[in-house]
Amino acid sequence: MLQCKACVLVPIYNHARALAATLQAAQSLHLPMLLVDDGSAAQYTTTIQSLAKEYDALLISHAHNSGKGAAIKSGLREAHNAGFTHALQIDADGQHASDDIPRFLQAMQAHPDALIVGYPQFDESIPKHRFYGRYLTHVWVWINTLSLQIRDSMCGFRIYPVAAACELLRAERIGDRMDFDCDFIVRWMWQGHAMQQLQTRVIYPEGNSSGFRIVQDNLLITWMHTRLFFGMLRRLPRLLRQRRGRP
Repeated sequence: MLQCKACVLVPIYNHARALAATLQAAQSLHLPMLLVDDGSAAQYTTTIQSLAKEYDALLISHAHNSGKGAAIKSGLREAHNAGFTHALQIDADGQHASDDIPRFLQAMQAHPDALIVGYPQFDESIPKHRFYGRYLTHVWVWINTLSLQIRDSMCGFRIYPVAAACELLRAERIGDRMDFDCDFIVRWMWQGHAMQQLQTRVIYPEGNSSGFRIVQDNLLITWMHTRLFFGMLRRLPRLLRQRRGRP
């Protein structure tokens, strides 16, 4: 069985206020931490650098904001170069329940070749437009994978098998911004890779700073679904063969 060597991967964009609590929770796992600052504004970078030093985390800094997906890609490549087998992605803004991390790590140990994906259990803090908007994406994902298997394609609480993830990034053109999470998981399924899904509590903390741009990112996600749909049509015979035996 593969000997797992995991790190914690945290993409950051102007999340200095919530970052300390996220890093404190991650530190208790005794895993190396890899932070990717995706071009945060100058007033936040000093705090981010200070926290990286305090928590003995490796910090990668993008000169300009390139998107959450670009930050995750940089982190996965650095994790691969550093010899890690897995990268546990957790957002810096405090949305993800850090006390669920041990369950994700247990799933990683049991299924080392699988992408471990969280699917959210929301409380009343989620904005209604975000809650209902996710379901439109769910429908497109089910169409584009010819399957109902994916419970949620947008949750950023995941464990990536690093080598396979980097190979997929080399082989496919995957979005750099808020389209990344969905784009990646659909293409992961197209490749026939394994996936495990765990329910996890997701909250929207008061004063939460989201990097989601309502107009630009919704347009990007719409274009992503369009590309995936035509990509599905090109792969239709192979996907139908893969679908046999799946729910």
